[in-house]
Amino acid sequence: MSGTTPELSSDVAVMPQDVVRDATSGSGAPRRRRRNKYRPVWEEQPTKAGQLAKGLTLSAVVLVVLFPLWTVVITSLSTTAATNEAGGLVIVPHSLTFNAYAQVLSGGIVTRAAMVSVGITAVGTTISVVVSVLAAYGLSRPGSFAHRPILFIFLITMFFGAGMIPTYLLVSSLNLIDSYWALILPGAVSAFNVLILRNFFMAIDASILDAARIDGAGEWRILGRIVLPMSKAVVAVVALFYGVGYWNAFFNAMLYINDNAKWPLQLVLRSYVLQGATLPGSGTGQVDVATGAVTGLPVKMAVMVLAIVPILIVYPFIQRHFTKGVIFGAVKG
Repeated sequence: MSGTTPELSSDVAVMPQDVVRDATSGSGAPRRRRRNKYRPVWEEQPTKAGQLAKGLTLSAVVLVVLFPLWTVVITSLSTTAATNEAGGLVIVPHSLTFNAYAQVLSGGIVTRAAMVSVGITAVGTTISVVVSVLAAYGLSRPGSFAHRPILFIFLITMFFGAGMIPTYLLVSSLNLIDSYWALILPGAVSAFNVLILRNFFMAIDASILDAARIDGAGEWRILGRIVLPMSKAVVAVVALFYGVGYWNAFFNAMLYINDNAKWPLQLVLRSYVLQGATLPGSGTGQVDVATGAVTGLPVKMAVMVLAIVPILIVYPFIQRHFTKGVIFGAVKG
């Protein structure tokens, strides 16, 4: 009966679509088929073992990141006797006290340095963002004057610098030694941040800007009323970049600031904590039982915590803009 076609058995007809038989092995063991052949493998629903492995890996990474922070915070909250008993940094908390923070914030060089850092960060970030936005908007307009040569100059500065000695001579010739402007002006504009802003501005639909020009809007009004409201994400990210840079900077202060009263917090942190110098009022003696004063390592760790906390507070509010601001701004251009 060669002309007849064999009929399909009923058990094959009702076989689920995501299970097939392994015909080559002859074992008949079921093999799972991908639910959607058009979906990439990495978009498939993960298995329980894969989810468990990811969870354990992420937990290990979080512990590695948080353990140093935990040690620094607990040590700053400990007494001098507790640090002496632990032989240095404290891991297991006991005898916690806020006396170290009270001493640091009660006045003196740390409080003054914190105020200097806040002022430099606020003024410097404002100047840098304004100048970068203006430069990026001008470079993003194809018809702007000499935008290609200026853009080429910006790109050169990303790979070649003047060097430390010429920069110092320039700052000195401008009479900026021992001036707060020496901590702001030399690094006021970053070519990388300007390029990020420029690429984002270029991605804005040109028809929107042309419609504004037809309605009589000038470039300043277009920038303030259209471009900037549409670019809040990238501007916030760039402002964070500048703010973190100003807050963490210490090298310019080490070069240009000779007066200790004008030191920013990071230079105090480097000089008194990392280099082992003694903070005023934080000697290495024992705890003063009458006043509860804490000395030595807890005070230094308290300074370190105060230097970290502002960035930790600001970052969560800006983090959600990173994908849209930086990645999208860096793709086109």
